[in-house]
Amino acid sequence: MSTPYLRFPALLLLLAPALVWANTHWPDKPVKLVVGYAAGGPVDTAARQFAKYFGDQIGQPVVIENKTGASGIIAAESVARAPADGSVLYFLASPTLTITPHIQKGIQIDKDRDFRYLGNLVEYTNVLVVNNKLPIKNISELIAYAKANPGTLSFGSAGVGSSNQLSAELLRQRTGTQMLHVPYRGNAPAMIDVIGGKISMMFDITGTAINYIHSGKVRALAVTSKERNRALPDVPSMSEAGIADYDVTGWYGVVGPAKLPDTTAVKIEEALRAVSALPEYRKQMEQAGYTVSLRSGTQLKSRIDNEYRLWEEVTAKAGIQAAK
Repeated sequence: MSTPYLRFPALLLLLAPALVWANTHWPDKPVKLVVGYAAGGPVDTAARQFAKYFGDQIGQPVVIENKTGASGIIAAESVARAPADGSVLYFLASPTLTITPHIQKGIQIDKDRDFRYLGNLVEYTNVLVVNNKLPIKNISELIAYAKANPGTLSFGSAGVGSSNQLSAELLRQRTGTQMLHVPYRGNAPAMIDVIGGKISMMFDITGTAINYIHSGKVRALAVTSKERNRALPDVPSMSEAGIADYDVTGWYGVVGPAKLPDTTAVKIEEALRAVSALPEYRKQMEQAGYTVSLRSGTQLKSRIDNEYRLWEEVTAKAGIQAAK
C-alpha cells in the first residue's frame, strides 16, 4: 500500500516538466516596458513605436509605463527591483547610466550589478546649430571666433549635466576654447533663444532640430557622430570638420533585472533582432531622425562602460558637480 510519503515525490516527478515549461515559456502575460521620461517626449515616442512591433513579435501586449524623474534613474530603480521573469523591461536612454551617475548624488543602482543587458536598438546624434546672424559658417570659423573672442559665444542646453551641455563641454575641451553655458529647462526654450539671438548656439537632437534647419531659422555646422546623418546629408561630422576624437552618439536600448533567466533573455534578444529587421520599423525610426543599430546585450554593456568613462572625464574637467 502506498503512503503519502511515497506519493508526494512521485507527484513532483509528474509535475516537473510542467514546472520547467512554466519557467521557460516567456511571455505568458503582457509585458510592461518602463520609460524614464514623460509621455510625448522623444524617448517615450520611440518606445511606443518599438512597443507595437515588439508586441507583435512576442504575441503579447506591451504596455508603456512612464516613471519620470532624476533623468531616468527612478524608472531604472523600479526595473532593478522588478520580478526577474521578463514581465518588466526598461527602455533605456543612454544618459541614464552613462551621464547621470556623475551629476546626481544618492543613486542607488549600479550599472554592473543591477541589470541584464539585452540589446541596443537605435542611435541618434546631436547637431550643432548657431544663430543665423553670427559670422560663422563652419566649425573652423567657430573655433577661430571663440579664440579671438573668449567667453563671448554662449551655448544653451536642456539643463546642467544634460547630454547637449556635455556635447558642448567636449567641444570646448577638444578645441581649447572658452564659451558660456546657459542652462534652460528643456531644449525647446534654448532653441527659441538661439533663433532670437539671445544665445549663440546649442546642440540639439537631429530629429528635433531638422525643421529649424530646413526652414532657415538656424544654421547647422556639424553633427556629433563619426559619420554624417542621413537626415542631414550636407552637414559634416565633427571628425570631418577637424575635431579629433569627437564622437557623441545617443542611443536607446532594452534592459531587464539582473537575474533575468538566460532562456528568457535569449528569447527577448531574438525578438529585438526581428523587430530591427522590419522595414516598417526601420522606416519610422529613420523618419524620426534615428539610425537602427542593433547590438547584443554584451555589446551594449561594453558601450555603456566606455561612455561612462568618457563622461566621467568630461564632467570632472568641466567642474560639473553632482546635485545634492
